[in-house]
Amino acid sequence: MKIGIIVGSTRPGRRSILVAEWVKAIADSRQEHDFILLDLLDYDLPHLNEEIPAAMGHPYGHGHTRAWSESVASCDGFIIVTPEYNHSIPGVLKDALDYLFSEWHNKAIGFVGYGLLGGSRAVEHLRTISAELMLADVRAQVALSLFTDFVDMELLNPGDHHVATANQMLDQLLSWSSALRQLRDTSTDSLSFVEA
Repeated sequence: MKIGIIVGSTRPGRRSILVAEWVKAIADSRQEHDFILLDLLDYDLPHLNEEIPAAMGHPYGHGHTRAWSESVASCDGFIIVTPEYNHSIPGVLKDALDYLFSEWHNKAIGFVGYGLLGGSRAVEHLRTISAELMLADVRAQVALSLFTDFVDMELLNPGDHHVATANQMLDQLLSWSSALRQLRDTSTDSLSFVEA
């Protein structure tokens, strides 16, 4: 299976790329699966600028949306790495989720949060968003504290117990992604219009 690790912040000085690379290093030990970084910096998505809502179906009006759509559609599941901004997720991450609709359906998703309280409130918001996008969120999540899992709140230095939690999350994510594959193979999206 192919799992996309979404780097959920584009802010200068972001720590999300360090966290995403740490998650990928753990995941890459599972050589039977393919884990790729989906860095939102690479997609240059402006504030949501598609005229037609994604739930109404394709085609998309902009090349940046089509590029993002192709990357997301190619994955069987996702891990989102998110900081917590003011008890929620970064706006760029919310936009990235909202740009698409059917590409997310019937796939599993896991979360790695970081912040003063481990990004837990951001992850709770992501769980609500995921339900609307028909993403199946797994129970296990990694919560990294800026106080104890970073040096001077900058350099990532997670406790060993986080590796065990990350592996538990990966176990759940991969099993659910596999189970949902049959739904992805047989489903027809009733909310999407057929392209002419």
